[in-house]
Amino acid sequence: MFSIRKLFGKEEKFFDLLEASAEEARASTALLGRFLQEHAANDWPNKIDDFVHTRRKDKRITQQITEELCRTFVTPLEREDIEALAFALYRIPKMVEKIVERLAIYPGRLPHAGLVRQAELLQLAADNVAFMVGELRKGTKMDRISSANEKLQFAEGEADKVMLNLEKELYHGPYEAKEVIFLLQLFEMVEKSVDRCRDAGNVVFQIVLKYS
Repeated sequence: MFSIRKLFGKEEKFFDLLEASAEEARASTALLGRFLQEHAANDWPNKIDDFVHTRRKDKRITQQITEELCRTFVTPLEREDIEALAFALYRIPKMVEKIVERLAIYPGRLPHAGLVRQAELLQLAADNVAFMVGELRKGTKMDRISSANEKLQFAEGEADKVMLNLEKELYHGPYEAKEVIFLLQLFEMVEKSVDRCRDAGNVVFQIVLKYS
């Protein structure tokens, strides 16, 4: 027998899973901020485990979303949109984990102030992504989504400026050639993390536009 309650339960499940994935993405960016602020080489191995755990947890959530899509006939959003958002969210903690892996093997100097600022902007971007994902459950309130998306775009723009200043300081600073190469790659990876948040926000924004 067809069950309306079961149908709506399935709809809520997708929102639950997407919100859980967004929270894991936000958790990974918060960990990165604390990691940089409490920077100590001998603590790195233990702290890396936290990032691995967050990324693996988000991967399980993403896999569960895929499984639920296979089992569910009617979904609250188009299947392609759910898949696109789940993939975009998973890419955030995955990139953050890569950043920490690189830091763990790097013995050189770090421009801590600039990196901490990058991490703050990444956190701002992830916070707004989590908010936008949470709004999907409530319907298509474009004003709230637009406001969060503007904050997300601001974070990306400011992150670009910070990266440019970091590169400028790097070229004029007391860094060796191998340090310059590593740090340039590191700056770009943090910037890509912000871009991953932007991508996830764009998916949400497009979904809301579609249903508004």
